[in-house]
Amino acid sequence: MADLSVDLAGLRLRNPFLLASGVWGESGESLAGAHRAGAGGVVTKSIGSVGRPGYPNPTIESYDGWGLLNAMGLPNPGIDEYPQEIAAARAAGATVIGSIFGADPGEFADLARKMAATGVAALELNLSCPHAEGYGTEVGGTPAEVGAIVREVVRAVRLPVIAKITPNTSDPAALAEAAERAGASAVSAINTVRALAIDVRLARPVLAHGLGGLSGRAIKPVGLACVYQIFSRISIPLVGVGGISTAEDALEYLMAGARAVEVGTAVAFEGIGVFGRLASGLSVLLDELGLGSAREAVGLAHRGAGRGAASPA
Repeated sequence: MADLSVDLAGLRLRNPFLLASGVWGESGESLAGAHRAGAGGVVTKSIGSVGRPGYPNPTIESYDGWGLLNAMGLPNPGIDEYPQEIAAARAAGATVIGSIFGADPGEFADLARKMAATGVAALELNLSCPHAEGYGTEVGGTPAEVGAIVREVVRAVRLPVIAKITPNTSDPAALAEAAERAGASAVSAINTVRALAIDVRLARPVLAHGLGGLSGRAIKPVGLACVYQIFSRISIPLVGVGGISTAEDALEYLMAGARAVEVGTAVAFEGIGVFGRLASGLSVLLDELGLGSAREAVGLAHRGAGRGAASPA
């Protein structure tokens, strides 16, 4: 049986499958549930300095299993109300990565200190939400902005820092390079793709906020392309995100250069049982291909394309 364990910026994960931020991560019990269901690690909902109610409904549109369009507005209870949820997840044995968002480097740094004090194993910086005004892509859309935020957070904490970057830019790899130069331990790519749906009978956008972010199977080729391009331009680990619902999807990301993957929309459609299915399916698939571990698959598509040897996992 293939070995699924991976090392992600010093985090030893039992398998490469992480619960993505924003799905199933609202409470400590839901995070613990994903861990018990087989996730290698869990990423919390993105947490800010103060509580936010989010945007008014409708905030989400489903597309028959192949995607979700959402504009939630980063609803969350605020960092001062969230430590007990992380404590519950950690008590269940989960490897917890705390996701944070802020409006500027100083706010990110302050949040990072508070999140680090909860005992999380690492931080993921939400630099890429496409629809939250004043946050996400609006403060992480250029290499200079990404570098400034990552630099302040790295100075503030002694934890692995993962920069989650946006595909909604001309050169996502440049954002990843900026994160590495600023001291990030890893990069996750991608967040949702900016998108829109219109109700033709009402002649207005379906979502109350208008623009939203598209996730799920529809964006897998976009996520794969970003990971593939980024892999040859940075030396720190990559986390692949976007449209993973089968073992084959996950293996594509590993071969493109990801060391771990985040699963979100598939959880929304199938529930947390998806983690057990994905882990067992990946093990079988690796065996079929004569690969002894998930680590051996990292970057293989680059070798096949004649682009040189892959970095060791």
